[in-house]
Amino acid sequence: MHRKMRKKAAVAILLPAFLLASCGKTGGQGTGGRTVSSASPAEGNQRTLTIGFAQVGEESDWRMANSRSIEETFTSAHGYHLLFEDAQGSAENQITSIRDFIQQGVDYIVLEPVVETGWDTVLEEAKEANIPVIVADRKIEVKDDSLYTAWVGSDCLLEGQKICQWLKLFADARGIPQTDLRIVNLQGTIGSTPQIEREKGLKEACEIYHWNLLAQERGEFTQAKGREAMAELLASHPDLNVVYCDNDNSAFGALETLQKEGRKIGTDLANGKVLVLSFDGTNKGLRCILNGTIGCIAECNPLHGPRIESIIRDLEEGKQPEKIQYVDEELFAADNTVPEVSVNGTSYPVKAVTGQLISDRGF
Repeated sequence: MHRKMRKKAAVAILLPAFLLASCGKTGGQGTGGRTVSSASPAEGNQRTLTIGFAQVGEESDWRMANSRSIEETFTSAHGYHLLFEDAQGSAENQITSIRDFIQQGVDYIVLEPVVETGWDTVLEEAKEANIPVIVADRKIEVKDDSLYTAWVGSDCLLEGQKICQWLKLFADARGIPQTDLRIVNLQGTIGSTPQIEREKGLKEACEIYHWNLLAQERGEFTQAKGREAMAELLASHPDLNVVYCDNDNSAFGALETLQKEGRKIGTDLANGKVLVLSFDGTNKGLRCILNGTIGCIAECNPLHGPRIESIIRDLEEGKQPEKIQYVDEELFAADNTVPEVSVNGTSYPVKAVTGQLISDRGF
């Protein structure tokens, strides 16, 4: 039986769509079933675009920032009617939401899929209804790529490769033999793109550098599951010295457990500290780098709203957008021990985290 899904709707009209590229939220109150924005109909015959947005849920700080980006982009002031469905982590709920969007005759569907598979049938229904589908964040596997118009999101494999390269170079710089790295992995939702691709990056590095991957446990991208998974991993592998977390929130949970169990946390592996690595780059995550509890974070940029709107603008103008669009992302650490990493012949700088850097960021 599906859990109750929460709905949000924005009645939009005021300005022509695409008049402005971005603007602050005009009345949204965040996710959870509240109205995003509303306005009275404007005079004239300006076309209002109805956007059906199927979101994963509210499992992390990253996800909340991602939802805000969508809400702040698709406002009534910009000429949109936003229908927001929170699937609460259920792909089945998302399929139901998409069918609801089709019945309502929305202009565009934006899907941030819980998992990669199982979308062929419902996306065929959207195609038959001539409703373009834009996939964001996580990827999907379908037999026919024409079932979705474009994809926007992160290169999660590259994220994993970058942070593993940082770990390799950091160990070298500190005189730590690669074979002394004993790693546990707090996995995200199994079957999701971040979990699949970040795990692939880790396992490739383990094979190349002869790291010891001791175990993996599901952290589910949440702080609560991160706490639980870390407790299980510590009990079975007390000799671990690196924790590879699939996102910031599971890392926060891992840190709570490590601290509760009296483990030393930080980058000084030679003196028995546990090095925590993470993905996302939320405000709280970067503050953990600043206070020495997380060693390195590979950014996963959640601000997809403007890029999705750009795709819709192209479609409205009769242009064909690029099928795959990666967002820009960075790598963060506490200092310049590793100034840059190189993956597949491309160099990526490592940014040292400062208070100013954190205050200047958008999430």
